[in-house]
Amino acid sequence: MRYRILGKSGLRVSELCLGTMTFGEDWGFGTGLDECKRMFSAFAERGGNFIDTANKYTEGSAERFVGELIAGQRERFVVATKYTLNTAQRDPNAAGNHRKNMVQSVEASLRRLGTDYIDLYWVHAWDGTLHEEVLMRALDDLVRAGKVLHVGISDAPAWVVSRANTFAELRGWSPFVGLQIEYSLIERTVERELVPMAHALDVGVLAWAPIGGGVLTGKYTRGAPQDTLRAQANAERLSERNVAIARAVDTIADELGRTSTQVALNWVRQRRGNVIPIVGARKASQLEDSLGCLDFELGAEHLARLDEVSAVALGFPHDFLARPRIQDIVLGDLRDRLVR
Repeated sequence: MRYRILGKSGLRVSELCLGTMTFGEDWGFGTGLDECKRMFSAFAERGGNFIDTANKYTEGSAERFVGELIAGQRERFVVATKYTLNTAQRDPNAAGNHRKNMVQSVEASLRRLGTDYIDLYWVHAWDGTLHEEVLMRALDDLVRAGKVLHVGISDAPAWVVSRANTFAELRGWSPFVGLQIEYSLIERTVERELVPMAHALDVGVLAWAPIGGGVLTGKYTRGAPQDTLRAQANAERLSERNVAIARAVDTIADELGRTSTQVALNWVRQRRGNVIPIVGARKASQLEDSLGCLDFELGAEHLARLDEVSAVALGFPHDFLARPRIQDIVLGDLRDRLVR
């Protein structure tokens, strides 16, 4: 396992992050504590130190499990959790990005995790109701109180993140050091605005669903789905385009003697800007398969084939500005001689 610096934080995090949305059986599809211990041990033994959870995952069981698993070795792990999603029906303040929900959530998360600080605290999703300046001031107060070391944001528009970090920079507050987004071979629309924004602002990128919700594992392309309910849940992901991408992943995996999961993860892991895939599983054997991506890298030819089959239109203004005629107008005779 290698380590990456997360954005501007200076924080050293493993190049894979362990996702814990399956930790706990409250939602009907998760995993009991014993199997979670096996997954956690496999991850830690390979050098993994970055753990991602949320107060909403399995109604709090995920945080409790993580707290039990890191007990006695808290300093070794970078623990990230989230707030925003609704945790109590009929309570209008038990959801959203605002300060009251933030403070209530962080205190509850600290109790469940059995720790006195959180390394990285995520805004789980942008709710569209709060001014960015107010949000960043509230988050900075948590950092100054020592309850949180760094802050990040998940599932938000690029303009929100950039505006929020501009306020933080102007006011001397803690900026977002991480951005969590859905990113995989079947979900590349984030390359239009979110990924370039993260690179420009030096914000670390974490990719959730890096294997496309299971579509890129080969389970739907190498034979009949074994789990009918899971297949139905993924119906919207099983488009003709996505299946074609999955088959291309399978072909390259066969050429390399690797699994489709490992190939899909490495495409994400090898993206510009050191993208960190979040790997989750319901069984230790599944996690071991994912960890196998650390043992090799995809070559330029394989990356090019995957890029081609999964390419998305960047849209306006990117495609417009990339036209040779527009480049000629904008740059004149420097177009082919300008080093950038």
